[in-house]
Amino acid sequence: MATHIGARLRDARLAQGLSLRSVAQAVGVSPSLVSQVETGKTQPSVSTLYAMVSHLGLSMDDLLDVEVPSAPRRDPARTPREAGAPEIGRRGEHAVLEMENGVRWERLAMGEGGPADALLVTYAPGASSSIEGRLMRHSGIEYAFILEGELTLQLDFDTFVLGPGDSLQFDSVRPHLYRNAGSEPARGVWFVVGRRQHHREMPAADGAGVPDPASLSNAVDVLQAMDRLTD
Repeated sequence: MATHIGARLRDARLAQGLSLRSVAQAVGVSPSLVSQVETGKTQPSVSTLYAMVSHLGLSMDDLLDVEVPSAPRRDPARTPREAGAPEIGRRGEHAVLEMENGVRWERLAMGEGGPADALLVTYAPGASSSIEGRLMRHSGIEYAFILEGELTLQLDFDTFVLGPGDSLQFDSVRPHLYRNAGSEPARGVWFVVGRRQHHREMPAADGAGVPDPASLSNAVDVLQAMDRLTD
């Protein structure tokens, strides 16, 4: 995670008048870890990042967009983009977020206000959606197609091993956890449908009435509360 993303988290915390200690307590980590994340000295796990973003009411899209090295190319004939024109994401220009435990998100093209979050997700060998081993849950229906490697899904009390060509779909409110127990990277395309609509019905995060961070610690769950930041 780049230093400027940590700075974005720090700026949001300070703008709301929150202390390191209060954010750490809400997220369930130490104040020193929050400080190290804000200064770019360490990368959070997926669950910690999602909980921080959820608590601060940030937009995950905003954090990911910071990672784009340059603005996506547009067809010169459509500048500004015409209504109804496709959203194009060029290779090498997708926003990327690397997390502590070997999880990599690459944001795929999706228009503002669309019904789904689209991600190319990579789990390095040994990586997990929660390094603490906690099963997590979030709003929306989760769809995925595995491109390469093997990924283990723990859903409720059941375990499924998914390989290339396998796909999955389930209601993300069910407790779940992903992990790569193999020796090769696992990569797949993820779509989470419906979590944006659910988010629009949630109150703004202002330090009060914020959902329990323990229920917002899934990788995609970070996205759920992150659509709240506007420039």
